[in-house]
Amino acid sequence: STGLTEDQKEFQKVALDFAAKEMAPYMAEWDEKEIFPVETMRKAAQLGFGGIYVKPDVGGSGLSRLDTSIIFEALSTGCTSTTAYMSIHNMCVWMIDTFGNEEQRHRFCPSLCSMEKFASYCLTEPGSGSDAASLLTSAQRKGDSYVLNGSKAFISGGGDTDVYVVMCRTGGPGPKGISCLVLEKGMPGLSFGKKEKKVGWNSQPTRAVIFEDCVVPVGNRLGAEGQGFSIAMQGLNGGRINIASCSLGAAHASVLLAQEHLTVRKQFGEPLAHNQ
Repeated sequence: STGLTEDQKEFQKVALDFAAKEMAPYMAEWDEKEIFPVETMRKAAQLGFGGIYVKPDVGGSGLSRLDTSIIFEALSTGCTSTTAYMSIHNMCVWMIDTFGNEEQRHRFCPSLCSMEKFASYCLTEPGSGSDAASLLTSAQRKGDSYVLNGSKAFISGGGDTDVYVVMCRTGGPGPKGISCLVLEKGMPGLSFGKKEKKVGWNSQPTRAVIFEDCVVPVGNRLGAEGQGFSIAMQGLNGGRINIASCSLGAAHASVLLAQEHLTVRKQFGEPLAHNQ
């Protein structure tokens, strides 16, 4: 807590307490049984953790990126996998809050900030991960709608979430041809692959998200046509810090567990901690 303000210390304490009581005792079960802990995340949202750096007029907490980093670091001492999904959810809500018009902000953000609904970020494709500018998922404009075709891979929350922030190609090759559409589960033509088998992080389901002639209203586009790459990268600027914060919290919890083991475990008549 060194160097933090009194408010930041309070955010940290609330998040650490929540992690210790509501997440850590269940982390192993969530992973083993592949449970997406919806009710626990909704409890976290009641503390303001569903839209941490989203504006308050649509239900967000209006906090800074540093405050956010402190909260995610603290929450991930309880369950890194779940906190990492929450960080992606927060990034999606921020993108809608920042780049959406007033109608979009008020339509999507309140139910996402309360975690009544959950969001997924759809950028990665089978052939384009870090090279985001080469994505192939296409959206053809037809009147007041786009017809979306393609697929996204390794999407956190895919199939279990309600809102999908999708990067797709509406123009020519390269970053200037990419736009951003917000889809809702249940739209005709939106489907999901099988749940991926993973060796960890099983409290967040991971699936392919598939678009087959999926019709999306133009009113669901964030920003202007061709602005999608910029929106995606600005989202990731914060998202990368969020994930780093989750890693730091997991490392902190690991050090504490190791420290506890050294004081409890005895060999040759004394605790391991008495050795060099």
